[in-house]
Amino acid sequence: MDLMQLEMFVATAEARGPKRAAERVFRTQPAVSMALAKLEVEIGAPLFDRSNRGAYILTASGELLYAKAKRLLGLRDEALSEIRELHSLEQGRVRIGANESAGVYLLPRLIEVFRKKHPRVRIEVTRQNSMQLIHDIREHIVDLALISFTPEEKDVETLPVMNDELILVASPGHALAKKRKVKFAELGNEEFIAHTVASPSRLKVIEAFRASNTPLNIVMEVAMIETIKKLIAMNLGIGFIPEMCVQEEIRRRELARIAFDGFQYQRTLWLARRRTDSHSHAANAFAKMAFSK
Repeated sequence: MDLMQLEMFVATAEARGPKRAAERVFRTQPAVSMALAKLEVEIGAPLFDRSNRGAYILTASGELLYAKAKRLLGLRDEALSEIRELHSLEQGRVRIGANESAGVYLLPRLIEVFRKKHPRVRIEVTRQNSMQLIHDIREHIVDLALISFTPEEKDVETLPVMNDELILVASPGHALAKKRKVKFAELGNEEFIAHTVASPSRLKVIEAFRASNTPLNIVMEVAMIETIKKLIAMNLGIGFIPEMCVQEEIRRRELARIAFDGFQYQRTLWLARRRTDSHSHAANAFAKMAFSK
């Protein structure tokens, strides 16, 4: 039996005959009668008591099948309704992973824009380093991830979301903050607070100091950017931090940007996802929104 046969059967039971049932399911009366006959052959028992001509009364088998058929057709209608809601983004879920800086300073802005358009879509956010996020994408743990480099894995694709410059910051009370511009060689005697993550940004800084024959004196390595900012603000060292992470502190004059010659690095933040056509509508909508910002 199939759902169309069950729909004709339910319509016949409720309309008390195949003629009115045919109008209800938009089929011909012979088609409905044929579907009922096939059902009775498959079940091995009559579904209607036809002893009273013109009256279609359910038999015991018919009453049992009617109750189950109503449930099956209800589940079909419910599934179709939920699928339509998913397609129209009236519900659904998108799982997003982000590294620390993107998760704190970029992702909230993207979520704000997305939620205004699709308030009923559920958003789940996790924080990991960029390397772990590549693993999470490939293992279907997250749908999308904000990362700071393009991965080598061929089954992961990336879309550029924004560019962000790596800048040198110090406490406003630091001696370097009082200079209009600093030469690279002047940094050789400074104490640096560095991020522990082995990111492309950190490697670029190390390469620049090595190329200029300037010592890079790292006195502290810290896992969290927020802690690094506080330590720098306390004048315990200077450090390189992505610009988007310190804009507010610079505006409030809690940190000062140090201008110097010899180094410039602009990183791109990427939205990564599996290379497939089977992304959910919610994930596709978030990626399209992020790419357009």
